[in-house]
Amino acid sequence: MRSLPTAPFAAASLVAGWAVVAATGSRPLGGVALLLCGAITVWLAAVRRGARAAARLAVAGFAAFVLSHVLGLLAGAWPAVLLTAAALGAYAWVAVDSRNGARRRQPAFER
Repeated sequence: MRSLPTAPFAAASLVAGWAVVAATGSRPLGGVALLLCGAITVWLAAVRRGARAAARLAVAGFAAFVLSHVLGLLAGAWPAVLLTAAALGAYAWVAVDSRNGARRRQPAFER
């Protein structure tokens, strides 16, 4: 699981959530899709970099969700979702996936 990148899941969570809403008209169903993809993303980040990085990614995901709603009023729903998804994916890549990003502290038994 450590080799599975989190960035695509992070970006896909926003896109999948809105795609479900657009296809079904059900915001609660879109929220379920968003939360499911977000949970997978946070879990992958926790496995890869630890709980602190996963918490930061969860906060960034929530911020991207809120920002997509604000931008949606200005630019339209799909452009806002795609822009914030790209930004969240880039953040996930830098903070979790890249080798030069955040360093995971090794537990004492691995040192």
